[in-house]
Amino acid sequence: MTSVGSAANFVLETVSAQEISKVPGPILPADTVLCTDGGTSLAAAARHLEIEHHPINLSAAIRVQGAWHVQNVNAFVSRLRIGMVRFKGVATKYPTNYLRWFRALEQSPRLSPDYAQLLTLAVRV
Repeated sequence: MTSVGSAANFVLETVSAQEISKVPGPILPADTVLCTDGGTSLAAAARHLEIEHHPINLSAAIRVQGAWHVQNVNAFVSRLRIGMVRFKGVATKYPTNYLRWFRALEQSPRLSPDYAQLLTLAVRV
């Protein structure tokens, strides 16, 4: 989940409406708008969470529809992929740990490479 000024990451067991609906509900503000690539699980999760949903038809080469787009998510995924390179391969057993490290490093680009400070940030994220 990404929103203006904040972001949250979740590792899901499956990509189902039920699984997606479980995670972000408590942290979503009432005026949340979900903008997706049109996946059926995400649409069902939006209905379950009772939030506004705007699907973008990427398969029809539509990237922007008025104010709605998925470019923030695409940019995040791109930064995440680049950020994972530093780990020289990741163990699928620990995805939450990698996301925490990535978020800590992304949120604190001006920090000196003080590993104790980064570890503290990674654990708190």
